[in-house]
Amino acid sequence: MERRNFLAKAGVGAAALGLVACGKKEEPKPATAPAASSPAPAATPAPAASGEVIRWRLASSFPKSLDTIYGGAEFMAQRVAEATGGKFQIQVFAGGEIVPGPAVFDAVKDNTVEMAHTASYYFFGKDPTYAFDCAIPFGMNNRQLDAWMRYGNGTKLMNELYGKSNIVPIPCGNTGAQMGGWFRKEVKTVADMHGLKIRIGGFAGEVLSKLGAVPQQIPGGDIYPSLEKGTIDAAEWIGPYDDQKLGFNKVAKYYYYPGWWEGGPQLSVYVNSAKYAELPKEYKAILHMACADAHVDMMAKYDAKNPIALKQLVGSGTQLRQYPKVIMDAAYKAAMELYAETSKANPGFKKVYDDYSKFQADENLWFGIAEGAYSSYMGTKR
Repeated sequence: MERRNFLAKAGVGAAALGLVACGKKEEPKPATAPAASSPAPAATPAPAASGEVIRWRLASSFPKSLDTIYGGAEFMAQRVAEATGGKFQIQVFAGGEIVPGPAVFDAVKDNTVEMAHTASYYFFGKDPTYAFDCAIPFGMNNRQLDAWMRYGNGTKLMNELYGKSNIVPIPCGNTGAQMGGWFRKEVKTVADMHGLKIRIGGFAGEVLSKLGAVPQQIPGGDIYPSLEKGTIDAAEWIGPYDDQKLGFNKVAKYYYYPGWWEGGPQLSVYVNSAKYAELPKEYKAILHMACADAHVDMMAKYDAKNPIALKQLVGSGTQLRQYPKVIMDAAYKAAMELYAETSKANPGFKKVYDDYSKFQADENLWFGIAEGAYSSYMGTKR
């Protein structure tokens, strides 16, 4: 996930990581008295050496009410401040406070803000290739995606893609496999999907269109009233913890799983490439380590909170339903057709998809043997 093999080479690697772990602040060493093992200072003092405080703004795509996802950016910013003794400060703004959530890509590209925190598949309309930085239907799970980013070609390919828009992407969070959405009525066959109005977008929306459903692009804050009024028949969001906070169980009875379109959606920090280049080497390393810490923390937070929320939802009357295999198979077939069509029309997409799918095939083989068998057995001991 963290595309950053150079972290191990950064002079502050171990020290900064220790500061992140213990939460202590350390006064910056004077530029005129570097440690014996430190490289010679640059001819032009960087902000870290001169004592100047760097202040950046980060535009999130998410509302403050989502303490898991929105909170991931705050967690990262806090770690950066702690590790730099307050010399690098990142102020986080919720979606709409500076720019609307869907506009953060262009805000970073155009240097309206230095940073953003978002889900890259929101920019499917610009180029579907961006979805690989987050999630695609029947794609990799959290750990598999991390492996592709760290030890496959994921980092290289994403940096090439985003570099065309003056953006440096850094993984900063993952929700894990999501749920498959809230439905006002049961769906048992593919025919039940025909004409179904469901809040969903991107690749998943196009896959469901092939099954006869009618995708709807609706902001998170408008999902509840749309379900309540019957304007839509179903909606997907994230998982038990966030869905319960938004009250979807009060207006839709059936809760489906798994969210086959989001097996491990990654959140990313976007940094304007010119601003990134201006950062001292130490601060670049700290930024990447802070994002890595937030990445792990978000997944852990969801894993801790989702089980409790799910039990509460079921206890209040929510009906859990697993997607019938016939619907899963039809969706998988439609997704593979869509990838073939998109690859034919978009050479850049094909380049990434070919690499991604090859890596995923090996990951699925391994996970099916060890993780899959273990998880299946432990699931029988509930």
